[in-house]
Amino acid sequence: MALSYALFLIPLHIVPGGVSGISIIINYVSPKIPVGVLSILLDLPIFYMGVKKLGKNYGAKTILGMFLTYLSIDFLYEIVGLKTIKVTDNILLGSIYGGVLLGIGLGLIFKGGASTGGTDTIGWIINKYTGWSVGIAILMVDSFVIFGGGIVYHSLEAPLIGFLNLFLSTKVIDFVLEGMDYAKMAIIISEKQEPIRDFILKDLDRSGTVFFGETLYKGSPAKTIMTVVSRREFQILQQEVRKIDPKAFVVISNVYEVLGEGFRTRNY
Repeated sequence: MALSYALFLIPLHIVPGGVSGISIIINYVSPKIPVGVLSILLDLPIFYMGVKKLGKNYGAKTILGMFLTYLSIDFLYEIVGLKTIKVTDNILLGSIYGGVLLGIGLGLIFKGGASTGGTDTIGWIINKYTGWSVGIAILMVDSFVIFGGGIVYHSLEAPLIGFLNLFLSTKVIDFVLEGMDYAKMAIIISEKQEPIRDFILKDLDRSGTVFFGETLYKGSPAKTIMTVVSRREFQILQQEVRKIDPKAFVVISNVYEVLGEGFRTRNY
């Protein structure tokens, strides 16, 4: 996460939202104050508010994540001297690579059960008192920060770059936390259950579950097959189901974890 700021976000004045985004804006106006120090100064009152409103359990890992992250930014940028290294002048490239690095860093922090405080805390507090989802609350706060960067920079392009960075980092966080989907779940509703069942059992060497229900429209009996297959097997299953029953109703979803025979358990 610190590399993202030191190599891309701070040198190119990209505002990714959050407390660190506010710090980048202030640093742009007053370059003598390091971004990491600014972030800690801004984050401490929010942290205190979080402990008061969300309880003491919120505290230890958050303050550890906050100090390690923000001090690492200043260490790399100011002391190691990464601010003298110009990786790129292209703000679009900076937004993309900065977003990916930022997402990897935040994903690892969240995976460790920690946080960097800031807008995450504000999001949880808004959720507690308004009932809004935490994601929407954080997005709202981050949006104000990103638009604030556009106002300070006198640029309509700055918010576009900021939102691109925010989008990419969010997607990478999800990837780090959940991994790539490595299986597919298929729910198959068809009047030709037997040949589909036989294909899954014999040709794919997979199993599944049959649910008994009724259709909403006619109220007639309906059997539903649920099965989980690998991504490669899904293509074969899809083609075969279309061949057996072109009118079959099939619902597909990505699967990130499968515990059971025939699938390997992921090591996190």
